[in-house]
Amino acid sequence: MRKEKVGFFEFSALVLQVSGQFTMETASERISMGRGQMLLIRKNQLGELTKMPLEGEEYQTIVICLDEDMLRKFALEEQIEIGQKYTGPSNILIPENDFLRGFFQSVMPYIRHPEEKITHALGLLKVKEAIQLLLHAMPELKEFLFDFSEPHKIDLEKFMLSNFHFNVPIEKFAQLTGRSLAGFKRDFQKVFGMAPRQWLQDRRLAEARHLIEHKHKKPSAIYLDLGFESLSHFSHSFKKKFGKAPSESLHS
Repeated sequence: MRKEKVGFFEFSALVLQVSGQFTMETASERISMGRGQMLLIRKNQLGELTKMPLEGEEYQTIVICLDEDMLRKFALEEQIEIGQKYTGPSNILIPENDFLRGFFQSVMPYIRHPEEKITHALGLLKVKEAIQLLLHAMPELKEFLFDFSEPHKIDLEKFMLSNFHFNVPIEKFAQLTGRSLAGFKRDFQKVFGMAPRQWLQDRRLAEARHLIEHKHKKPSAIYLDLGFESLSHFSHSFKKKFGKAPSESLHS
């Protein structure tokens, strides 16, 4: 079993679950899928991924990246018109049908023979086929796939309080809240009265102290979940802030 603290989905992606179980947790939802299922993940999201092999089968997944440039070309070729900004769910489990099941099977040889160098043109054809089949199965996905508007400025305080534990650069937080780096720092100072890095460190440490003292969590079990690179970095920061090591707080 492998847990990946931060999955940042810069592009939309179609995830095909070959075997094992895939779980994705964002600030607002938790989605799991098993063998044969498909999930469409929207761009510009932070998520925690858990990849778990199940008894008798290893973990295998296929991720088809739907990057913006390719989707723009597709929209031009197919003369797809988009009216409004997409406001629906960020992650959609795709109901199975014969066409998508057939597509799934057709991708398997590429996975089973990674040593065969598949040409870029052939890879692109498979991605375009996936998009055509998704639109055929669910025409309403047009807005999901072809919304090229920039993320509008979202509520900074609400977003940061939900996502502070993700270990991503400040630039990424700026992008996800629809701001330039300078605009993000300026707005952040107004909302929180301090610089983003300082606030993130203080917020994560306060959460750590709460988990250790009130929930009796071990430091080694929480430092990654709170966005710290290493246990030693976490312990050092904790001691500097609170005057005692995390392990001392556990026993008090």
